[in-house]
Amino acid sequence: MDAVKTNISAYLASHVYLRLGTVTPHSKPQVHTVGYVSEGCTVYFVTDRKSRKAENIFRNSAVAYTVDENYDNIMGIQGVQMEGQASLVTMETEAMRLLELMAQKFADMEKMEPNPDLVIFKIEPTRGYFLDNTRAFGHRDMVEFS
Repeated sequence: MDAVKTNISAYLASHVYLRLGTVTPHSKPQVHTVGYVSEGCTVYFVTDRKSRKAENIFRNSAVAYTVDENYDNIMGIQGVQMEGQASLVTMETEAMRLLELMAQKFADMEKMEPNPDLVIFKIEPTRGYFLDNTRAFGHRDMVEFS
């Protein structure tokens, strides 16, 4: 795997939340905080089918997201910026496997009430950036995904 993809994959695996950008029906940007699991550079999240993010994705599957954390100084910033395509996970075997991964990562999921409107989205990356101010202010490495 390319070094940039390796850095992105490791960073995604070590974090819990992302900020997901979608586009509203009126072509306005909207950002959502989402808990996720990842496999390589692909991320998955659960949401209600009637949520704003789901409705936006059903209309326009192009999304972007960032993952980072709070830093004490600007020169310590690292993170990822990703562009991708979101799609519903429809295979039951894949959905069950992903729900197990999510339950391992988010222990409080077991407290959730059953909801037949829950759906799982998969975001497959098209372009990614690994940000690393520890190397130089504004440094980022870009990778294209096929």
